[in-house]
Amino acid sequence: MTIPRLSILAFIISAQLTGLAFAADPVAAKHAITHEDVWLMKRVGAPQPSPDGRWAVFSVTDPAYDSKEQWSDLWIKSLTDESPARRLTFSKGGEGSANWSPDSKQLLFVAKRDGDDAGQIYRIDIAGGGEAQRLTTLTLGARQPKFSPDGKQILFVSDIFPGNTSEDDVKKTAKERKDRKYSARAYESFPPRFFDKWLDDKKVRLFVMEADASAQPRDLLSGTRLAALPGFGGGQGDEGQSLDAIWSPDGKAVVFSASTNRDELARASGTTQIFSVPTAGGEATQLTADKHSYNNLKFSADGKTLFTLTEAEEEGKVYDVSRLASLAWPVTNATPKILTASLDRSISRYALPAGGNRIVFSFEHAGLEQLHSINYAGGDLRDEASLPTGSINSLNAGGKALVGVWESSINPPEVYAFGKGAPKRLTSFNTERANTIDWQTPEHFWFKASDGRMIHNMIVKPANFDPNKKYPLFAVIHGGAANMWRDQFVIRWNYHLLAQPGYVVLLTDYKGSTGYGEEFARAIQGDPLKGPGDEVNEAVDEAVKKYNYVDGSKLAAGGASYGGHLANWLQATTTRYKAIVSHAGEMDLIMQWGSSDSIWGREVNSGGPVWSDKAVWREQSPVLQGGNHAKGTGFSTPILISVGELDYRVPANNALMNFATQQRLNVPSKLLVFPDENHWILKGENSRYFYSEVHGWLAKYLK
Repeated sequence: MTIPRLSILAFIISAQLTGLAFAADPVAAKHAITHEDVWLMKRVGAPQPSPDGRWAVFSVTDPAYDSKEQWSDLWIKSLTDESPARRLTFSKGGEGSANWSPDSKQLLFVAKRDGDDAGQIYRIDIAGGGEAQRLTTLTLGARQPKFSPDGKQILFVSDIFPGNTSEDDVKKTAKERKDRKYSARAYESFPPRFFDKWLDDKKVRLFVMEADASAQPRDLLSGTRLAALPGFGGGQGDEGQSLDAIWSPDGKAVVFSASTNRDELARASGTTQIFSVPTAGGEATQLTADKHSYNNLKFSADGKTLFTLTEAEEEGKVYDVSRLASLAWPVTNATPKILTASLDRSISRYALPAGGNRIVFSFEHAGLEQLHSINYAGGDLRDEASLPTGSINSLNAGGKALVGVWESSINPPEVYAFGKGAPKRLTSFNTERANTIDWQTPEHFWFKASDGRMIHNMIVKPANFDPNKKYPLFAVIHGGAANMWRDQFVIRWNYHLLAQPGYVVLLTDYKGSTGYGEEFARAIQGDPLKGPGDEVNEAVDEAVKKYNYVDGSKLAAGGASYGGHLANWLQATTTRYKAIVSHAGEMDLIMQWGSSDSIWGREVNSGGPVWSDKAVWREQSPVLQGGNHAKGTGFSTPILISVGELDYRVPANNALMNFATQQRLNVPSKLLVFPDENHWILKGENSRYFYSEVHGWLAKYLK
């Protein structure tokens, strides 16, 4: 199966639409982007279309520099006329996890309102109006609600403490823990923490209740052999573990994916299998029986097919593409049919619009995410009408309606309708502000690296760009490494805001990036920093050679997370850059293995444990290249180092070691520590300060 390209007709239609949708007032003066432009853009959530295809509900966050002044509410937009979207809720606390009733008249959502100690499920009558009604009052909250097929019951996820069998037990345990005199945490399995939180011992469960505020929820997994397994659990997130669960078509069972080896995460990859549990009670049945992983479960409209995304979890490999798969329902054959076996790309998201027996999906490719489709049997791959730039970042179907969020680096997120000719913009939350900014769509280019791989890049130009002038180049390196630079509007490392003082920004998808096939993403294995770093350097060479406006004597590089790892590697192994910026970057592969919240993947990537004879642990640890300073081949470039104290993915000891090394070698260096930030800088004033420090550092050394 070949990688599809956007058809000429779709391209022309989309280009015409783009011109109509985003043409700015030719008289209005435009300005260079500011931090306020970036931070105060409305943040539009994934739209959920109603089952009858007439409405779409989505969240909109109205950000503020003071989080107390920030609002986040649900909005609703008609999909049958041109009436503007209107606000459905009015609450600073925010709402999420919207789910429609089968008759499209009611909506469930999760919110933490006055009197709620944790997020609870609310129901609002869309047809009749009125205030939202709280349906749950659980001590540990409720999340991921879903109406049953007949609309009479609700499925949701919540937690219990070990040994609890009722809500009274949960309340009692919660009070005992609140009242205890000591503050120690105890662990007997890995990991003890995740991103920015120390984990607790709560157990994730599936609950069902009548769709009534007076109803009592029932724990479907209580007393089951599955839930008693020491490795049982779900995917870890900000709100605890989650179980991807849906109702069976007849409403008599709940189908879900879960892990049974979470107790092995220090020595194996976590995998998830598909299970079914009767809503009337009883043991769970395992529907798949392999070592793959499954997620994002959906039933076809006729209830005869269960679709899922799956990763092969191939042993000894650092990355697997995500493929579409299906199982006939009821499941009699535990081996799913892989529908995109010959498509060498990871499926990001998919939807099942009614009436066409086609699966519509998007995948990453060369900086873009566009729409494609196949039939239910996995054949007849087609391009679907997509905009020629940018990325789709959400996609959902309701009836025949297909809606999602599209964005590009110069078009902040808006809700779009897809599937009926050219994509149609449905909202205008950010268009007015965006039209006042002087910015250009990134320019794409490819080159062949010294290892023979074709490397994709994007060039971002500053405001008031003049091709006859010379500009310093700032090579910004993405994290991941299993990630891809997209043509999208980003907040934390906004391309145009980084370029704003008068820099050309280079975005390179080095080996290890996604969007170029499984082998390309796996090529980082055994070569975590040197190979990707070489390709970043070669991309800089290519940009200097290709673009006359790039000043090859004024180069800088920087990045965050894996991009920070690579920034540290470049600073340790070359002197070509005038300035380096490193956020959340590792300094020692061994220390990072021992202090991060994930270790097994690092062993797979390096070919063995840290006590093995694998040279990569030492040869590609930036700090162990300190001898390059005396040789004049590294550790001389001025470096700005930043870290969040709550970062448990790349803990702060990396930044402290980095700063200590630079100071020991008398290299110009500055350390920024954000006590209230995690892996990312998420608070408005902290973000503004971070950008000002980056701009100041570059200005100081790119004179």
